[in-house]
Amino acid sequence: MTSPSNAPTELSCWRIERDADATCWLALDRPDSGTNTLSRTVMQELDQALDAIAAASATGLVIWSAKPGGFVAGADINEFPAMRSAEEAAALVREGQRILARIEALPCPSVAFLNGSALGGGLELALATTWRLGLATLQGPCLGLPEVQLGLHPGFGGTVRATRLLGARRALELMLTGRAITLAEAVRWGLIDSTANLQTWRDDARALLRTPRPRRRVSPLDTLLGLAPVRSWLARSLVRQTRKKADPRHFPAPYALIELWRAHGADGAGAYEAEARSFAGLAVTPTSRNLVRAFFLKERLKRLAGRATRPAQRVHVVGAGVMGGDIAAWCAAQGLEVTLQDRELKFIEPALERAARFFARRHADDPAGLAEVQRRLRPDVNGDGLATADVVIEAIFENLEAKRALWRDVERRARADCLLATNTSSITLEDIGSILADPARLIGLHFFNPVTRLPLVEVVHAPGTRAPALQNGLAFARQIGKLPIACRSHPGFLVNRILAPYLAEALSLAQEGVPLAAIDAAATDFGIPIGPVELADTVGLDVVLHVARIMAPIIGRPVAPVLEQMVAAGHLGQKTGRGFYVYQEGRAVKPHGPTVFTPETQDRLVFALLNEAAQCLAEGIVGDADLVDAGVIFATGFAPFRGGPLQHARSVGIDAVIRRLEELTARHGVRFAPSPGWQKLRTM
Repeated sequence: MTSPSNAPTELSCWRIERDADATCWLALDRPDSGTNTLSRTVMQELDQALDAIAAASATGLVIWSAKPGGFVAGADINEFPAMRSAEEAAALVREGQRILARIEALPCPSVAFLNGSALGGGLELALATTWRLGLATLQGPCLGLPEVQLGLHPGFGGTVRATRLLGARRALELMLTGRAITLAEAVRWGLIDSTANLQTWRDDARALLRTPRPRRRVSPLDTLLGLAPVRSWLARSLVRQTRKKADPRHFPAPYALIELWRAHGADGAGAYEAEARSFAGLAVTPTSRNLVRAFFLKERLKRLAGRATRPAQRVHVVGAGVMGGDIAAWCAAQGLEVTLQDRELKFIEPALERAARFFARRHADDPAGLAEVQRRLRPDVNGDGLATADVVIEAIFENLEAKRALWRDVERRARADCLLATNTSSITLEDIGSILADPARLIGLHFFNPVTRLPLVEVVHAPGTRAPALQNGLAFARQIGKLPIACRSHPGFLVNRILAPYLAEALSLAQEGVPLAAIDAAATDFGIPIGPVELADTVGLDVVLHVARIMAPIIGRPVAPVLEQMVAAGHLGQKTGRGFYVYQEGRAVKPHGPTVFTPETQDRLVFALLNEAAQCLAEGIVGDADLVDAGVIFATGFAPFRGGPLQHARSVGIDAVIRRLEELTARHGVRFAPSPGWQKLRTM
């Protein structure tokens, strides 16, 4: 192969080669990144490369990634904060549309070889080519248009091209959910035309270039759905369905996407221009800004994990309750050999049954993978796995003396280089580790329930914790696909510490006679995914009571008598079928229809949480304000469109927050007294 004689020599991200039959091979390889993304520079150079390809009278174009295992991960999100106005954002996406339209308008056919994930702008690039060739060995969800997760929708023509190719039903599903699909799904949908392996993909790409251009494959039903009157009817239905999952005040992007389709039906030049204007309007909203911020917080947690001294291969979990069993199942699902210990096999069997259901969902179309992951999780009543484990995780019930007794035995039987970790949710490492011969080995690995859904793990360290132990804990959490955050040992650590006054205020409201559903509605209206009363029921009122007793002197709030009464009566929440709510088929029974709450109710909940977040900042529970926000977002789902509690306080104005806390203090007592952390936040 040779480079076209007129190829620009200044390209740093793209490489152009031409073979004997005038096929041009255009490879993307960003030199400053391990992942290909569509930065401004990448797009500008793509424009130049297309000039050279057009001048070379190419007979075909193949676009591929020179980075092994990846195509294009999407637009360069690092450039999003630089879009200061809707006008600037519109100009940027119009330019992207223009460049991708050049690929679509080439006089020769084109192929995108997707040898890895193609997401967002990366998939939009592939949609502009004539054919899409997928690497046959791609595993897991790898193709999607996830822009809605950043408060946006596709902007480089994806709303139009995806709908034209797939039909409205599948295209809207892809864009409204933001979920990625597997290669097999993409083939069934017609998003991928053919598959190839690494040995033959060039020949397969040439074969596609020789194939007559495909005709549109939209079904008659999708053709019908594209008619304007039908679109209007279906759009109203989509809006009603979307409202059940996303409040339009907080998440405008899905509604903007539906409106684009209703108004234009992915037809004509006006659809592209409307897409550009809509994208630009969304890009400068607080929702999108904060969702992008949450993305950066997630990436920061990934980077903070660093590397382990030695990656773990074997994990031993002690305690087969809900948390311990689910931690064990999760570790096995991530490829580790796991032994699960409890007093008798009968206590382990329910955990294995839950794990089997979890594995079956993950490997529904992969019998061999299912058999392998089931093999990796083994019951171990005698604790034989302690002798060979790289990591031991204790996840028994929250009782200090029980934990101490267990750790005496674990330290004696575990390898000297084994990482020792407790999943305690509220007890300090100093208290647990005081009986160890070498307490500097012990860290906390605090998972959140449900383990399979909540990504955060608090990696807890005491003043005497050995640095390699902390580093290995952070790296282990990342190895198993979690987001680690380093927390100073303190009752409740970060997340439970911040939630404690929020839950306590909810119970105070309940004792004052505020309807339970109104309390929960006040929280969910703010954007918290589950109300505090239902959250307490879900966690288990016995667990909440235990944590409340530990946290009471820390947060200056006595344990609510109603909580003591409920636990004494055996009403422990969802797991017993009755707590504050009655549960039918696992769901809380609540009044039908809209629930009215007062602004005061919402403020008491929200400002209790905000004030404790500031207090955690003041006490240095984590390193800085961004880490406080990251912990709360990724452990609780706290209103990501608000950017986290401290970011929300900044947007409201710190002075305004302090004034409101002073008003609440005057009305309800010193528990609302403004934290010194607000003054610290001013300086950051």
